[in-house]
Amino acid sequence: MTPIDLHDERLIRTTGPRGALTAFTARVRGGDLGSLPVVAGLVLIAVIFQSLNGFFLSSANLVSLATECAAVGTISLGIVLVLLLGQIDLSVGSMSGLASAILGIGLTQMGWSVWIAMGCALTAGLATGLLYGVIFIRFGVPSFVITLGGLLALLGLQLNILGTNGSINIPFDNWIVRFSQQTFVSRPVSYILAALIAAAYFASQLARNRRRRTHSLSTAPPTAALVKTGLLLIALEAGCWYLNRDRGVSAPFVLFVTLVVTANFALTRTRWGRSVFAVGGSVEAARRVGIRVNRIYLSAFALCSLLAALGGVLAAGRLATASTSSGAGDTNLNAIAAAVIGGTSLFGGRGTAYSALLGIVVIQSIASGLTLLNLSSAIRFVITGVVLLIAVIVDSMARRSRAAHGRA
Repeated sequence: MTPIDLHDERLIRTTGPRGALTAFTARVRGGDLGSLPVVAGLVLIAVIFQSLNGFFLSSANLVSLATECAAVGTISLGIVLVLLLGQIDLSVGSMSGLASAILGIGLTQMGWSVWIAMGCALTAGLATGLLYGVIFIRFGVPSFVITLGGLLALLGLQLNILGTNGSINIPFDNWIVRFSQQTFVSRPVSYILAALIAAAYFASQLARNRRRRTHSLSTAPPTAALVKTGLLLIALEAGCWYLNRDRGVSAPFVLFVTLVVTANFALTRTRWGRSVFAVGGSVEAARRVGIRVNRIYLSAFALCSLLAALGGVLAAGRLATASTSSGAGDTNLNAIAAAVIGGTSLFGGRGTAYSALLGIVVIQSIASGLTLLNLSSAIRFVITGVVLLIAVIVDSMARRSRAAHGRA
């Protein structure tokens, strides 16, 4: 435990909530920023675009924004997993495009059911990720090079599967299209889901306090957990109420959030998750304490490509088409940028599953605001690039501050 951690323990133990606030301030000064920069950025984006166009924060626009987050956000979640290991996957865009092509061909030309088509697409993603992991483990080729080659190979497979037509329209009455475009959670269910999320958060706080007491560590007072849970419940219920003024909460967005919550649980509450952070922090140290490093790399690459394939399936359903442009363009940029902007470190070992959620909301908010202002995509690329650069600078400065304060 570092000196600052001991200082935090004394503050929480002696002065309760006030000490916790002081400890939080000390952690921020020590470079442990968490989600603070991206939340501040979201508030700034909302204020700017709402002042320029009053429709930006309308329920109709926020419903569309949330729905658009699902596909690329799912891909970004996989990027978070490999970034936590200090690695990268540059082929997620091509993987999503290949998955959409497999789905389109399977539904329209092969006569497959939607479940078989989706299963084949997801299997292709899983197999690709396992292949990346094997090459990385067996030959030590940098993941940058492996996935760059994979980008080209997967793109070639996508073009070959689509053939000369280059585009396949998926029938609108197909389940995946209805799910991606037209399925929204009913109002009562949305409120129940919000309450369940708050209850799960409260239970996790109580479990965390029990674990800390077991190891003779200080705990925040129970009232703190109640207050945080109450604020979370109010925010979630208010958000559901506001979205329900229009079409409501879309099913793809609920699926994406479910994946994020599941990944966060796996990263923070399982041995596998602790191993991911250990390997990302120091491969040699992780190996010496008995962690099977190769298995961690293999699982992360496999999950990344699997989630990229799932994102491609959701995107194909959203657009009701699979074409040569599926997964191309800015898909790679947005998926990787969302993970970094959301707070995942490029140096490995730091970040959360919620980085994908926060980061993609930032990117889609920028895209939505610029669209409402009738500005070109060229400006969106510039702004997204600047935001990405700022995020990396903040990460680098925080890393230096943590090193200076003994938290690295």
